[in-house]
Amino acid sequence: MTHNTQDAFRTRYGPWALVAGASEGLGAEFATQLAARGLNLLLIARREELLNTLGAQLMRTHAVEVRTLPLDLAREDLERVVREATADLEIGLLVYNAAVSMIGPYFEIPLEDHLREIAVNCRAPMTLAYLLGLPMLKRGRGGILLMSSLGGSQGSALLVNYTATKAYNRLFAEGLWDELRGQGVDVLTSCPAAVSTPGYLASAPRGSMSSMTPQAVVRESLAALGRGPAIIPGRTYRLANVLMQRLLPRKSAIKLMGRVTRRMYEK
Repeated sequence: MTHNTQDAFRTRYGPWALVAGASEGLGAEFATQLAARGLNLLLIARREELLNTLGAQLMRTHAVEVRTLPLDLAREDLERVVREATADLEIGLLVYNAAVSMIGPYFEIPLEDHLREIAVNCRAPMTLAYLLGLPMLKRGRGGILLMSSLGGSQGSALLVNYTATKAYNRLFAEGLWDELRGQGVDVLTSCPAAVSTPGYLASAPRGSMSSMTPQAVVRESLAALGRGPAIIPGRTYRLANVLMQRLLPRKSAIKLMGRVTRRMYEK
């Protein structure tokens, strides 16, 4: 990225970015690449030690200001806590990467876990988009980037509620993009397939599809900000999506996805 391009990015989306789900994986990589572009950061996740370590590293490497906020994004008072934490900050970019993924047959997962999945994956990004998007709209500049998933394109066995929450993120961002386009606030949903994050690798999928690196996903996602409502990182996955959504009957696409997830996760 040239100096002029970096300055333009910082002017449009700075001076502060809030990254939710920033302790590792994609969230940490978003924080790293945004710091390299000169944005100050407010990092949110549950694990305080990982946040503080990342924040200290980014301040040393990129000479930006970093604040950390250890927080469970499922909290009922999320709006109040974040409002207080951002009261003296001008947040020009929201990146919502946090997600809960419950894997297994729908009725074998406790209802409270499904509800937590909805709280973190749907209620929290909607709340933060509202809280931080209003000032962006008044200023006439800013960006909102919500991480969805290619899995949200159709239902999937063993990921029933998770894929539904990811569909929510995509549709929410696409609608908000259309409302805000032309008003200076860019909205984007990024829908990656498998990404080699610690969370994905810890789920121990067997015979899984090839995965992209967090660096590549973040790089493509940030490059797409301001260019349209949605991106599927990775040319291979964009082609796979065309096959699943346009060439296969809906029933066949759902069955195919179910076979893949069963092969990956069934014992």
